[in-house]
Amino acid sequence: MQLSRIDLNLFAVFDAIYRERGITAAARQLHLSQPAVSHALARLRELLGDPLFERQGNVMIPTPMARVMAGAVRSSLGGLDQMLRQVGQFDPASSQRLFKVATSGSAELSFLPDLAERVAREAPGVRLATVRADRGNLEEDLRSGELDLALDIGLPLTAEIRRQQIGTSELVVLARVGHPAIGPGFDMEAYLAQEHVLVTGRRRGVGLEDVALGRLGMRRRIRVRCQRHGAASAIVARTDLLATMSRTQADLDSAQAGIQVLALPVALPALETFLYWHATADADPASQWFRAALLQALQA
Repeated sequence: MQLSRIDLNLFAVFDAIYRERGITAAARQLHLSQPAVSHALARLRELLGDPLFERQGNVMIPTPMARVMAGAVRSSLGGLDQMLRQVGQFDPASSQRLFKVATSGSAELSFLPDLAERVAREAPGVRLATVRADRGNLEEDLRSGELDLALDIGLPLTAEIRRQQIGTSELVVLARVGHPAIGPGFDMEAYLAQEHVLVTGRRRGVGLEDVALGRLGMRRRIRVRCQRHGAASAIVARTDLLATMSRTQADLDSAQAGIQVLALPVALPALETFLYWHATADADPASQWFRAALLQALQA
């Protein structure tokens, strides 16, 4: 017997008859008509192949099967009732929820330490997970609840995906100190003459900066592709390769000795970053709390 084929309201009728020991009293308790309760009982009898209750005078006496069922039915209905009463409520201090955020590994440093500190203080049972963003499935992952939030650049998503801009950062160039081609007159000709490190999670294709350069009729030579800005910075420090990234990211990753941050010698659009979530999470208290916590961590 499949649960999907059963009307769960029948078990609410069963529980009421079991507790009240009568059709009339059960109908009154359920705010239903007596014929409606009798009809529901008849359906459940047919479904289970057992009379469930036998009338003795004015009292409905449960059968052995009904007595076996009664405790489990009462417990299940109670659990459903508790769940429904908790809908629309969220207590961080007692929650055991797992929150997932899709982001680049490099961006974790900008918010995760502060977020983890707040969660440990306010919601000790809450767990956090950051995962790499899969842009091809991002919308579906947010819709299904596989992800709670995503941090990424501006993406062409449908209106059911909410977004909030969390930052704008100009593009800059990283080069090692003492690079033979970098001087006071660093210009676009010198930039394009060098070889570059591209930071991307994609297996193929160019970066956003390459798309912008292409619109200006320019093209740079990519020598190394890597997935982390920190790795790109380390490569820059040991070679004559250049790396282009947002100033925000450069400030995080260029602290190691031997790297200089330069202005990009051409005006390209600033890199905008957004926080994404699904429309169904707009009014969810747990999602509201987590969004606020993450936004506060980003601003710390």
